Amino acid sequence: MEDLPEALMTEILKRIAATSDLNSLSLVSKQLYQIEGNQRGAIRVGSGLCTATKALTSLCARFPNLRKVEIDYSGWIPGHGKQLDNKGLSVLSSHCSSLIDLTLSFCSRIDDSGLACLAYCKKLVSLRLNSTPQITSIGLFSVAVGCTSLSALHLIGCENIDSVEWLEYLGRDGSLEELVVKNCKGINHHNVLKFGSGWMKLEKFEYEGKRGRYDCLTADVVYDSSYDAHNMDLYDFCCESLKDLRLARIKTWPEAGLRVVLGKCKALEKLCLEYVCALNDNDMITLSRSCSNLKSISLWLNLQPYSTDVGCETRTSFTDNSLYALALNCRMLQTVDLNFIGCSPDWPSEIGFTQQGFLVLIQSCPIRVLVLNNANFFDDEGMKALSSSPHLETLELILCHAVTDAGMRFIAHTPCLSNLTLQLCHYITDVGVAELRRAHKLDSLVIDYCGEVSMQAAQGVAKSVHYSSNYLDAVRKRIGLGVY
Repeated sequence: MEDLPEALMTEILKRIAATSDLNSLSLVSKQLYQIEGNQRGAIRVGSGLCTATKALTSLCARFPNLRKVEIDYSGWIPGHGKQLDNKGLSVLSSHCSSLIDLTLSFCSRIDDSGLACLAYCKKLVSLRLNSTPQITSIGLFSVAVGCTSLSALHLIGCENIDSVEWLEYLGRDGSLEELVVKNCKGINHHNVLKFGSGWMKLEKFEYEGKRGRYDCLTADVVYDSSYDAHNMDLYDFCCESLKDLRLARIKTWPEAGLRVVLGKCKALEKLCLEYVCALNDNDMITLSRSCSNLKSISLWLNLQPYSTDVGCETRTSFTDNSLYALALNCRMLQTVDLNFIGCSPDWPSEIGFTQQGFLVLIQSCPIRVLVLNNANFFDDEGMKALSSSPHLETLELILCHAVTDAGMRFIAHTPCLSNLTLQLCHYITDVGVAELRRAHKLDSLVIDYCGEVSMQAAQGVAKSVHYSSNYLDAVRKRIGLGVY
């Protein structure tokens, strides 16, 4: 290989994706070592980075053209050695002139003075700070002023960030296209509205409040089901470039707060609302009228008290009126994820949707992916209607106790269905799974703790089969914790 032209060797190295393979290949010759070092664009380091500052200096010399760096100290203990500190971050910012993407996770030794060093990274486009306890608003303001190319900022679990001068500066003079704020107790969702004219450029926005017990926000007031936050001109800003919006675990009452964004994002394609208190049909109707390009919607709903004409009722945020509005105005909708936490498994219950309203939505839009979690309104008749959906490819049913073997017989004939997940569905048995086997359509089948389905019945039903009888694994997946 020593006789190959350098350009050809470089091209060969570009086609090798695995880091372990690149490390091995660089040991073959000095020429390969140099070429591989020059073309390496990304590294990820963490607890194994002993004598951190010295080691990082060596890495920067070894890889002079780094564009993406991730420093992750999750799981770190003192026995792993010293963490990277402000001096180390200064080394990184002064040596990596091509750096465009930086992630700092669980870096407890870095504070505002270290973060200020990033002002030298004039090409920095993306910055992610995850559980960096010493970072405050002062450090963020330094980044906002110095990193003029910054277009993506993620703040996750940053407890000491409170004032929002940095946010106002970025909104006024910056070019942010992506802003994520999660579990930062000093930044409430009203603060984020101070982003001002910056909303006009934003394409992705995610705000998540502090996690509560069972991911619920218990309401201490009764919400007005007729309240319309979109008839008021409290906030004069536009977010017409916004395509991806996620709001989670926030209270929007009595002030309008971030709910007003739902009526201002005409380009929206993906919407996720998780446990947002006080929303009602007016919010969804207003959004549907503006967002004809909506392709994905995820609604994770918990119980809340609402006033009605006849008194007070406890139910989830939206009713069939929201489903009818989506069916009428959002004809490009392809992904629907409905999660109803804390609702009774019996019907009728506190869920504001009915099967009739749900089927109007499904039959009006080209749904390809459908996830139903604890949807007690959905039964075998719903499965029958769903089986005629011409576009449905992926179906996930979690805690859907009204679906039985009869529903499996219907869904087995869905024209394009190729991926099916069943979790905690205890009224589906080996008989229903046998119906799927006869259809010979599935590429993927996942069965998690469906007590009446055996591993033997699941085998061979699809090209890929995952079977688990572990209850804890199924619950972790249901509430989004993952399986470890």
